Amino acid sequence: MAQLLRTAKNSLGLSLTFLSRLDGEVQHLEVVESSIPFFRDGQTQPQATSLCQAILDGKLPSVIPNVAKIPEAKRLPAARFPRIRSYVSVPVSLSDGTLYGTFCAAGFTADKELSERDRALMEVLASAAATVIEPGVRERRRASAIRDRLAPVFLAGGPTIVFQPIVALLDGARVGAEALSRFPPEWGEPPNESFADASSIGVGVELEILAVRCAVNEFADTTGYVSVNFSAATLFDDRCRSLLEELPVERVVLELSEHDAVENYDDLAKLLTPLRARGLRLAIDDVGAGFSSLRHIMLTSPDVIKLDRSIVAGVGADNRLATLVRALVDFGHSAGAAVVAEGVETKDDAVELRAGAVDFAQGWYFGRPAALSELAAGYPVQELIAAPEPTSPDPTRNGGT
Repeated sequence: MAQLLRTAKNSLGLSLTFLSRLDGEVQHLEVVESSIPFFRDGQTQPQATSLCQAILDGKLPSVIPNVAKIPEAKRLPAARFPRIRSYVSVPVSLSDGTLYGTFCAAGFTADKELSERDRALMEVLASAAATVIEPGVRERRRASAIRDRLAPVFLAGGPTIVFQPIVALLDGARVGAEALSRFPPEWGEPPNESFADASSIGVGVELEILAVRCAVNEFADTTGYVSVNFSAATLFDDRCRSLLEELPVERVVLELSEHDAVENYDDLAKLLTPLRARGLRLAIDDVGAGFSSLRHIMLTSPDVIKLDRSIVAGVGADNRLATLVRALVDFGHSAGAAVVAEGVETKDDAVELRAGAVDFAQGWYFGRPAALSELAAGYPVQELIAAPEPTSPDPTRNGGT
């Protein structure tokens, strides 16, 4: 932007060029290129009495070789101080037609050489300036819209929390529930995108903490454990560590996505070791989705691995999926972890998962996410096959059922 302003300043031979932003009340000189130290970035002046506004209103021409010869211009504050005598101003408009501000050049002596040719040059440079500005403007608008949308959620103390039951495939008993956040349906986006939006404007940690606090507080009066989701970035935030110190961690399973990048596994272990000693259990979510390495599991030594719905849905009718699930079950059990299947929606899938020694399951077949009061103690399991003997650690240890 400074280079564009220098080009205008050198081409027109004037002392001052600047890009201004107009907000309806104030003219903000955002970037200034000046031979006089008096002018600097960030200065403001009333928009209504500026030369730029008078030009936008059609009261003055875009090119003014001598301000003193135009009574309308001479009455404005800029004609008295800093005593501007020559002026060129053109609008800076974004691609959607929105007026952003003005691209201006000024001199402190009259300049009879200023002409429409100079205005044309300034318009070209203003168009280039708009191209530079627009991405930042769009991002600020996006961030502002997200802040406005999230404000009522924060004011209410966090998102709405629903719970999906997690049941033992051995007998259908509910052992816990996953806490899931819900945002207003009119937003038209899944919860993970709402959390991503919050993170993009720097409030993702606060939103995650509010959601977890709401979930644990609601779950206090029922049995079993509550499974909550944390991003890796949030885990390392001091506010998150303080929250975990407050929670009844013996009833909490902390879910970390297989997709979440962990920069330093030693630091993660140092953070979680004292909490796990108190009973906190760690789960790795989304196992089997994408191309993530199982090294993530080996380095975190989780208590639970959760099979992604992409390899669970249809497992009852697909031998390849069944083979993959059984391999992951063997891997999880050999690593000392219980296995939970997510997204179980049919009886056939539930039967195959139990036959494949999957320990626990959640999904619409057992119960859709609902209010805590709607959770049942037990869920029907079809006695179509012999129930396998449990071969893995129970994620309800330290927390009961």
